[in-house]
Amino acid sequence: MKKIAILGASYLQLPLVQKAKENGLEVHCFAWDDGKAVCKDIADYFYDISVLEKEIILEECKKIGIHGILTIATDICIPSIAYIASNLGLPGNSIECSLLTTNKSLMRKCFKENNIESPQSVTVSEFNITDFESFTYPIIIKPSDRSGSLGVIKATSPEECKKAIENAVHVSFSKTCVAEEFIKGKEVSIETISYKGKHLIITITDKEITEEPYFVELAHHQPSAFSEEIKNKIHEVSYHILNATKVENGASHIELMITEDGKVYPIEIGSRMGGDFIGSDLVQLSTGYDYLQAVLDIALGQYILPESVQSIAYSGVYFLSEETEFLLPVINSDNVDYIVKKEILSDILKPAHSSNDRSGYLIYKSDHKIILE
Repeated sequence: MKKIAILGASYLQLPLVQKAKENGLEVHCFAWDDGKAVCKDIADYFYDISVLEKEIILEECKKIGIHGILTIATDICIPSIAYIASNLGLPGNSIECSLLTTNKSLMRKCFKENNIESPQSVTVSEFNITDFESFTYPIIIKPSDRSGSLGVIKATSPEECKKAIENAVHVSFSKTCVAEEFIKGKEVSIETISYKGKHLIITITDKEITEEPYFVELAHHQPSAFSEEIKNKIHEVSYHILNATKVENGASHIELMITEDGKVYPIEIGSRMGGDFIGSDLVQLSTGYDYLQAVLDIALGQYILPESVQSIAYSGVYFLSEETEFLLPVINSDNVDYIVKKEILSDILKPAHSSNDRSGYLIYKSDHKIILE
């Protein structure tokens, strides 16, 4: 029986653990047992070890004799996975790639060096007025190394910028943040798969995001409603980003901003599947492509990259928060035929300041885009 190591044990990893079990794999799951480790009871073996403890996990994986290692939908595990895969000669991405795709400061530098037109940016650990003399407000502040909209704030003045930097640095692991030019437009994400350095774009996801200053994602829809001309630009930039950041194997999730005049700007790339049910649910619903199976097969070195993937339906997810209270009657109804999955996680609806503030969701599949408002 082949043995797979999965880093992380929250609800995000649950579809991956379930898919690994369906494949008859022996599943070894590593994560802190923080009360949210729902995969603990499904995995064959659970290790109460932080995903950041790469040396300890490496030693355990050597003892186990794993055949592959992976995660989905979370950035924090990526450097550890690259380190362990590199040391054990397993399929994965390089340590350099893992840093270029998780640290926004290194990512921005990489984009610049590879002539990928990006918003003007600077990496700082504290506010200094001289760092921003060439910027025009508003500015977006982001922790260098966190995901899920955590610590992302728009600042419209030096005073707001100082406060936003303090907030972002506080939640950053490296105690740094990226301050960048604010680009107004519509955000998309690109779901991709790579194997042995060859890449395939699976689909483009349109995003609905809260009003500033926090920019939390409240809905995703596939396939994208953008024109073929814009989609071609998106494809071109996405392949450039995958090559520049040295992605070789596995899923990637690229976020781009499309301006009103059709310019395409990179926001960031994660060398892992998109969260928010994008990778685990929406891709298969809208294309029929088994994304979870693909990342498992790649981790085990037994994948064949398809020529192309086509859209066969519309799929999407809506998240419940104070801003989307209008979803409650739909989620509470038992006879909505387009709903594939739904859950209310809390009776309290909070304003969405990060992805953690969302109180539930509904996932749909239909022959048309479902618009709820």
